[in-house]
Amino acid sequence: MERTLVLLLAFTAVEGYVGNHIFVNQEVNWEEAQKYCRAKHTDLSFIRSQSDLERILLVSNEKTRDGWIGLQQDPSDLAAWLWSGGSSITFQNWEQGQPDYYKEIEDRGQLTDSGKWNDRSPSSTWNFYCIQITVTVELMSWQEALEHCREHHTDLSSMVFETENLLALREMKPLNIDRVWIGLRYLGDRWLWVNGDPLEYEAWGGVQDHQCPLLKRCGAFTIRGQWENRDCQEKLNFIFQVKRKLQCL
Repeated sequence: MERTLVLLLAFTAVEGYVGNHIFVNQEVNWEEAQKYCRAKHTDLSFIRSQSDLERILLVSNEKTRDGWIGLQQDPSDLAAWLWSGGSSITFQNWEQGQPDYYKEIEDRGQLTDSGKWNDRSPSSTWNFYCIQITVTVELMSWQEALEHCREHHTDLSSMVFETENLLALREMKPLNIDRVWIGLRYLGDRWLWVNGDPLEYEAWGGVQDHQCPLLKRCGAFTIRGQWENRDCQEKLNFIFQVKRKLQCL
């Protein structure tokens, strides 16, 4: 099985994303947009890369792209910005001269028609973008979950940024799920995301044997917001992600 997975990693080139973006054609203030997204989806959208930005633009209104995203000024550090999920931003795409904190009231972020970001007063009204992260409530082994995802043109989730961990927790808690499979796999002498994403951000928790596992070689995400290594034959629920491109072997 190890050799099969190595070949799968070597010949399957995909870009994976946690969740789907939804454009809501309804003009509301930032807090109302956040409340709507959290009630009906997961949260206001976050953008982690240029390719993620391109993906969100595909769902925008044909007439305008202007809309709230989950950007907000950090109340503990007014020079910093956070995503609505609670983590700091690692990718920035501000309009030239922005954020300008006009009259010190512009502390929320908007995606503009040009695809750039602008700071706005939270009381102004705009359309908005939500992100939907899905937990599959079906118990499977890690390999079964991977095969199930790929048969349905998705993949087991890679959680490359803290924001994705925080938003996944929001979906797990109402379902009373303790842990879910994610796309982490120990191959050779290192942990990898099975879709090829770089393993830069890590969230291992507690005292574990993940640094050199003998048996527990598959990764799970727990309700504590941490990763842990588990026996790959264990039956767990899982989080899937959307693929931009799928190549079948």
